[in-house]
Amino acid sequence: MPFIFCIFLLLPTLSFSHSLNTVFEQVNPTVVVVHIENQEHSLTKNSSNKKNVGSGVVISPDGKIMTASHLVHSADQIMVEFLNGTRIPARVLSSIPHADVALIQLTYLPKILQVAPLGNSDKALVGDEVFVIGAPYGYAHTISKGIISARYKPGDLDSELTKTELLQTDAAINKGNSGGPMFNEKGQVIAIVSHIISHSGGNEGLGFAVTSNMAKKLLLEEKPVWSGLDGIIISKLAKILNVPQPAAYLVQHVAQHSLADRIGIQGGSIATKINNSQFLLGGDIILEMLGITIKNNTKTFDHIRSKLSALKKGDRITVKILRAGKIILLSTQVLAIN
Repeated sequence: MPFIFCIFLLLPTLSFSHSLNTVFEQVNPTVVVVHIENQEHSLTKNSSNKKNVGSGVVISPDGKIMTASHLVHSADQIMVEFLNGTRIPARVLSSIPHADVALIQLTYLPKILQVAPLGNSDKALVGDEVFVIGAPYGYAHTISKGIISARYKPGDLDSELTKTELLQTDAAINKGNSGGPMFNEKGQVIAIVSHIISHSGGNEGLGFAVTSNMAKKLLLEEKPVWSGLDGIIISKLAKILNVPQPAAYLVQHVAQHSLADRIGIQGGSIATKINNSQFLLGGDIILEMLGITIKNNTKTFDHIRSKLSALKKGDRITVKILRAGKIILLSTQVLAIN
């Protein structure tokens, strides 16, 4: 009896190990490499095109792909590469920086498009075996295996991602894995890789991924919003820059063809370093958006996002900015809804 009991305990692990290659072959074609290109300004040169690589996963037959917001939110150009080497341009449909998930759309479909099934992440338990597929350091379609080390509900972690649900894993995650899928043993996507906390920058740190249920809620069930605006909230620096209010939003970069680009908002171009923090000056400083005054808290941007998501075709968007010492009101009409 004890002998039979020991074998029973080992069966789940043996089953997963022996079938992993089969599951990998089934889901690997659904994983893509996401190539991003942005204009970059630095202290040593005026500007150049900065290229970055991440990962993503196809989640619908019409060419929608889930990935990480920090990869594509302010991207000027996005190119999606499939397992067979085919590259297809894509555009952002929705991006949620505070949850680090985004949804991008292929501009056209390849001849063969395989879709990954989205699993119910609520059923994922600490200790469950999982695997991650992505492009660590640009090495495409690399698999790493591990377990779910912990799970965190919104508000559990003191970080920028306080409002999202996360799974922690010991599966190897490196630069380039961001945006890639985490699968369970059935080959279902239960999370989208976000980031790693590591003292050395290697994969020996703590890996985190946004749960599939949270990603579905924000990207598929709620109205899509993408501003294409990248910047920082300033308060102490606001006084130095003669901003006529306690806090404002210093624009760093505006993605081409984004909502912010259509409004006419301009990004920075002068690389500056203050107190070991590097950022760009010379861009617009946003004082108000949609009548909401910028304040040094996250509630302000939650309110703005809520108003943006409620806009309909034909509505007007207004933004009050400080540009070259003058307060200017920018305005545009919503031409279409993603």
